[in-house]
Amino acid sequence: MPNATQVDVRTAVVVPSLVSRAIFAVDEIRCGDLEVRLASHAAEIDAAQALRYSIFYEEMKARPSADMARLKRDFDAFDLVCDHLIVCQRDIVIGTYRLIRRAGAELVGQFYAESEFDIEPVRRFPGSVLELGRSCVAPAHRQRATLHLLWRGIAAYVRRHGIGLMFGCASLPGIDPEAHALALSYLHHAHLAPPELRPHARAERRGDMDRMPADAIDRRAAPLTLPPLVRGCLRPGGLIGDGAVIDHQFNTIDVCLLVRTDGVAERYLSFYERGLGGPLANTDGLS
Repeated sequence: MPNATQVDVRTAVVVPSLVSRAIFAVDEIRCGDLEVRLASHAAEIDAAQALRYSIFYEEMKARPSADMARLKRDFDAFDLVCDHLIVCQRDIVIGTYRLIRRAGAELVGQFYAESEFDIEPVRRFPGSVLELGRSCVAPAHRQRATLHLLWRGIAAYVRRHGIGLMFGCASLPGIDPEAHALALSYLHHAHLAPPELRPHARAERRGDMDRMPADAIDRRAAPLTLPPLVRGCLRPGGLIGDGAVIDHQFNTIDVCLLVRTDGVAERYLSFYERGLGGPLANTDGLS
């Protein structure tokens, strides 16, 4: 297979999909030589999977299956039923997000997050829902412009499909909960979702998040311990489910993150349709 940094998406063939592909109001969204769009060619999806493998398995030391290690690609059944949002620089994929709607999840039998969390409250949500995951950006492109382009793409997708609720597994690096005691406690005490919307970590995999009392948390320092993508989701009123899960395959501690797209979140999405610029140290966070 071609190397992810060399693939030329202009000569690839269209990939059949089990779910109808979205069409943005404009074909693509640009910032300088960067553009964000939905993957529609085999080479684009292959490049996104190669980028994911490089970040998750080579950089973050996740444990690939034998087939993944042989092909140097990260893939699963959800790749057949999702939309792949990609950021490209001169036709090279340098960032990606995986977007799964109800129709795609029904074809697989569940959302990705359901292997770790009971998301029945999310399933009962009366509007359209969107699961975000497999987010990553190539190390050389971890600037704010790349992250903002991804969110501008998500904003266009949310508006196109009338999404009312976004959710996904948010990841903290490593598998030692005590190393993230401040972050986990802050998320639990400051951003816990209301009962009617709150996912719960599955009992057999659940770890406590409230490792520090609320009055012992430094509310200014705690957010700085979170990955930038997680912080970005919290700003528009993001919420967290109950309990954390240690993901040994991906070498992470996962929490369930939710963002309603009405009210404050709607205004925040509008911001991403306008503003760009500035450095960003790291953009990993949603698995």
